[in-house]
Amino acid sequence: MDNWDEIKTAYQVARMGTVSGAADVLGVHHATVIRHIDSLEKRLGEKLFQRHARGYTATEAGRDLLAVAQSTEDQFAQLANRIRGHGETVTGELVITSIADISRQLSGVMVKFQAQYPNLVVRFLTGQRLFRLDFGEAHVAVRAGAAPSEPDYVVQPFLVLHHGLYAAPSYAAAHGLPKKDAELPDHRFVVNDDAESRAPFYHWLRNLVPPEALSFRAAEPAPIYDAISSGAGLGFMSRIAAAHYPDLIEVMPPRPEWSANLWLVTHVDLHRTLKVQRFLACLKEAAVEWQTL
Repeated sequence: MDNWDEIKTAYQVARMGTVSGAADVLGVHHATVIRHIDSLEKRLGEKLFQRHARGYTATEAGRDLLAVAQSTEDQFAQLANRIRGHGETVTGELVITSIADISRQLSGVMVKFQAQYPNLVVRFLTGQRLFRLDFGEAHVAVRAGAAPSEPDYVVQPFLVLHHGLYAAPSYAAAHGLPKKDAELPDHRFVVNDDAESRAPFYHWLRNLVPPEALSFRAAEPAPIYDAISSGAGLGFMSRIAAAHYPDLIEVMPPRPEWSANLWLVTHVDLHRTLKVQRFLACLKEAAVEWQTL
């Protein structure tokens, strides 16, 4: 590929969703944007966008190309940050990736931080995929489990999530509550749908109860917590998350083997930039209160 201008144009069309929006960002005429997209699709022999009345939506091929463009743009941003060093301002994008379990708490910190720096655009990415900091996919990552070992990552201990077993009052009224581990196989559970989940409490539970007891399964924490609070079954929650569900009953308090270590991870090239350092300071200050739960 020898025409980076066309790729930059496609990237902005995907971000903005319209030709006019991309033209404004790039400072070119909208006809130039259309010409670049048409030329790039002809060169690749694939449609990169679905055209519709409201704008442009990337196809599967388009998303593949744009993922590379995103990484390249972020790597250029990393280079610019290294050149600017400590003289940079807290502007542009701040990309945070985290496990979803503490998304509510992290969102509150980000809103507070953005209020201090209103020119900042915050992007908050959650999910199972591990975003690559060395490819510029995020500025700060909150990771669970074993400490990341990539050589260019700066890794700091962040939090320990203490998980307990919870039930809704409606479940307790209908089925009673277990008083000891031996009674757990007689109950129903709400769990993550991923049988390969690395969460320590799920490994513990799957070794103790039959598969049919894992009767309600979901892919993300929010629907898992909603199902527990609706009485679908017993389920594990961190005490940080459970604080937002005051009606739940703590059936079994946290145990050391159910705990999950969280780590703050940054890339060495961006770790000491003003934007990252100030956000980390804000995040650590908020986490002091979370760790008491």
